[in-house]
Amino acid sequence: MVEKQIHDLIEGAIDDLGLEVVRIMIMGDRNKVLQIMLDRKDETAITIDDCSKASREISAILDVEDPLEGAYDLEVSSPGIDRPLTRLKDFARFAGHKAKIELKTKIDDRRRFSGDLKGIDGDKICIDVEGESLKLAFDDILKSKLIMSDALINAVNKGKEK
Repeated sequence: MVEKQIHDLIEGAIDDLGLEVVRIMIMGDRNKVLQIMLDRKDETAITIDDCSKASREISAILDVEDPLEGAYDLEVSSPGIDRPLTRLKDFARFAGHKAKIELKTKIDDRRRFSGDLKGIDGDKICIDVEGESLKLAFDDILKSKLIMSDALINAVNKGKEK
């Protein structure tokens, strides 16, 4: 997978900037976009300056290593308020907030779940869905993201997530 190769190539440089990769995604066929979402390791808000520095570092690495065929645009950004949840620690960090989770496999004829994150238990995601407490396997998650809410906006504006 090219995304994994890119992650491995840029991880050290990103780490040196005090940042970490949230998600790497390649979009488009004709006009390819390499989207790299970053977050600060100290969990404070990522700045435009952070993204700009990271973009220069990433560009230099990718110019030398050239892991993608053809032309592409590099987009380095923050994950935003209604961010994707891609790492186990994201589910712990954002406990108390609402999230949407889509699984690779069905549980009781259902793949999509929406509810209040309750944290993690080992490698399981704890979530309350319609009054029922569930534990979903992290490795079974296809995609997940926070749901925009006043509580989430207030938490981010105060510089904390919980």
